[in-house]
Amino acid sequence: MIGLSSYAGVMDNLKNSEDEEQKPKKEESSKNQKAKPVGGFVLVHAGAGYHSESKAKEYKHVCKRACQRAVDQLNAGALAVEAVAAALVELEDSPFTNAGMGSNLNLLGEIECDASIMDGKSLQYGAVGSISGVKNPVLVANRLLSEAQRGKLSAGRIPPCFLVGRGALEWAVSHGIAPCPSEKMATKFSLSAYKRNKRKMELAEKMESGHNQIKKRRQSTETEDGSGCLDTVGAVVVDLEGNVAAAVSSGGLAMKHPGRVGQAAHYGCGCWAENACNMSPYSTAVSTSGSPFLAGEDRVLGGVIVLRGCRCVEAPSSQNIQGILVEFLWSHTTESMCVGYMSAQDSKAKTHISRLPPGTVPGQCLAIEGGVCRLTSVPD
Repeated sequence: MIGLSSYAGVMDNLKNSEDEEQKPKKEESSKNQKAKPVGGFVLVHAGAGYHSESKAKEYKHVCKRACQRAVDQLNAGALAVEAVAAALVELEDSPFTNAGMGSNLNLLGEIECDASIMDGKSLQYGAVGSISGVKNPVLVANRLLSEAQRGKLSAGRIPPCFLVGRGALEWAVSHGIAPCPSEKMATKFSLSAYKRNKRKMELAEKMESGHNQIKKRRQSTETEDGSGCLDTVGAVVVDLEGNVAAAVSSGGLAMKHPGRVGQAAHYGCGCWAENACNMSPYSTAVSTSGSPFLAGEDRVLGGVIVLRGCRCVEAPSSQNIQGILVEFLWSHTTESMCVGYMSAQDSKAKTHISRLPPGTVPGQCLAIEGGVCRLTSVPD
């Protein structure tokens, strides 16, 4: 299935009448300073997997909140990387996503999360893998990124950009990020899923487990009780300076081995962001869900959101308008994927649960949807 939905938005003139009235005083103190453009665009997703109709409202609602959080940051003058982190915090705080609060439990009944964030301006990234005891793993990843951007440590040491397990938790706490016991991050939904999966494993160990039986069990657990695996959540953002950023967060696979680090934490795998440069006029940000490295599987399940921005200049007779043309899309091979998107001039985010057509087989069919947004501002 290939569908296309268009979306166009034009930002209002960033200079309002109130600014004009205060112009003499403000321009006197900042005569040689150029006003920083505010605003931008955000696209988020709440996981590629199966989204039951009964919980559709909740999935859409968390995507709306994530978009609003990012836009609030952009309108406050934050760069894309801070806005994308704010969106991920909202997604992690939802009990309906497999990230942060409510994440899948591992074999020992514990929560271990992966997250990463990338700044398209500096091309630096921060990540954590298999981290327990932190409510918002993306905040640790973002702090690793910001600390790395500060430069070398004492005695010329290189700051870390990717930490795992206990070391990641200790570093987070030492940098002011409050710990949160793993048991407080589990929800009724994640606990019931863990107990159900554990019973299945115990039953399977008592039975002969031929290849066909394993295959059938794997397929039967994907949509049972409307609780098919919801994988990584993510977001991509572009600000009006043309900076892009991407982030991703995941609770990982259900019943995974303790210590397993998933794709969400790996460099160039979970997310990617790169500003326009001399080699390319496009700024690009990507956040993935699922894995492309599943050649041995019968069905390749995953999803992706993509944002591409290009500076454009229009020159009407009255004024020189500069802006960014934003193209965005989402695609998935899973049964469904919930997304939300919003530009800074919108009153609220648009949300959508993309689904494969009835009768198609997940992993063997691809859905693609997207649109275009034009962001404009008037330079001083």
